[in-house]
Amino acid sequence: MTIIDAHNHPDWLGHDLPKFLANMDSFGIDKTWLLTWECPPDEYNPASYFPAMHFGDGSAYPVPFEACLRYKQAAPERFVLGYAPDPRRPEAIDQLQAAIEIHGVQVCGEIKLRMLYDNPDALQLFRFCGEKGLPVTFHLDYPIPTGQRYPRTDWWYGGSIEAFERALRACPDTVFIGHAPGFWAHISGDDQYDKVGYPKGPVLPGGRLFHLFRTYPNLYADLSAGSAYTALTRDFSQLEEPPFSSESGAAAEPFFLEFQDRLLFGRDHFDDRMQSLLNTLELPAEVLRKVFSGNAEALLA
Repeated sequence: MTIIDAHNHPDWLGHDLPKFLANMDSFGIDKTWLLTWECPPDEYNPASYFPAMHFGDGSAYPVPFEACLRYKQAAPERFVLGYAPDPRRPEAIDQLQAAIEIHGVQVCGEIKLRMLYDNPDALQLFRFCGEKGLPVTFHLDYPIPTGQRYPRTDWWYGGSIEAFERALRACPDTVFIGHAPGFWAHISGDDQYDKVGYPKGPVLPGGRLFHLFRTYPNLYADLSAGSAYTALTRDFSQLEEPPFSSESGAAAEPFFLEFQDRLLFGRDHFDDRMQSLLNTLELPAEVLRKVFSGNAEALLA
């Protein structure tokens, strides 16, 4: 079975190109979507995993396009090229257009910025992506206090699930791929989403993700990072809304069955825990094929 990692980054978590390729081979991953993270220097945590790449104009991006392009040029059959300029920059759409025409960019990602995702500049970029057939991978985080005053008291991105829903509604021709703690926390109808980064405990009825998936056919999600894994390994036994039942136990098979056409395997890391989870769920072979590669391939067809 073909496996596509739909969310990862170059030079990430100590993996240079040789280690990255070796890791893909060890877990049977055929291709990886390489995503950028382009943001102002004061919008990311300098103590995070990313050492910023500094350029001559004084800018510093945690994951610059140049790094993704270097990997793609070295192993073109193993990587899909992504690029997400900061839509608040006046040259953003022109840069993305050039990246599509010159370098064959196929994904707009990762959008991870301290702005509301329905602001006019963002909507203009998202609509452009819809016209060009580029799915948009976005990161959503709430302003959960870190206990520090500097460099930031919190690291929020996107504003809220309400702001993102407004973007979904305003850009019906654009495919959005949900990601990160602030997105996956809404699998449950509890009030933990803006209080802790990785909510645990029972999945309660009323989770906004179910409403969003059922209302907006342009919403997809990748299964990367601890946020998706934590959400999908919570206790689903209290969820009573169709097609779930109280007999579903602590497994998320019904979630995968209902949204099988809009879930993409991804890692944002170099482990195999989501692979292992998927392989232990009692999912039909065709559902696994879609999640591991089919849906990703269809988006880029």
